[in-house]
Amino acid sequence: MGHRLLIFLKRKPGTTHADFRRHYEDVHVPLCMPYMAGPTSYVRRYCSPADGAPDFDVVTELAFPNAAMRDGTLAALRGDAMPADVVADETRFLDRAASRFCAVDVCETRLEQAS
Repeated sequence: MGHRLLIFLKRKPGTTHADFRRHYEDVHVPLCMPYMAGPTSYVRRYCSPADGAPDFDVVTELAFPNAAMRDGTLAALRGDAMPADVVADETRFLDRAASRFCAVDVCETRLEQAS
């Protein structure tokens, strides 16, 4: 079973989808990497603007080797104990008040491909 943290993020009003994605990938991800000691993967899943207007623009997924590490990270996020440089950058492109977090356990079924 995988232990994951899903983070639902909304772009700041007035920010285009393209600018949001560019800032996240080119600025925010490199900024966060030194703090990624616990996760085993860091995946961003961007919502397509053509799909309408969901309450978020990206689902960020962090995978952890165990539930304790995941839950510790979730507690830091909920307690707003993030590094100051990360928080400062988030204020540039995120609607931080709209951020949501969810701890999940993954159960995956592999499907065989039809010939």
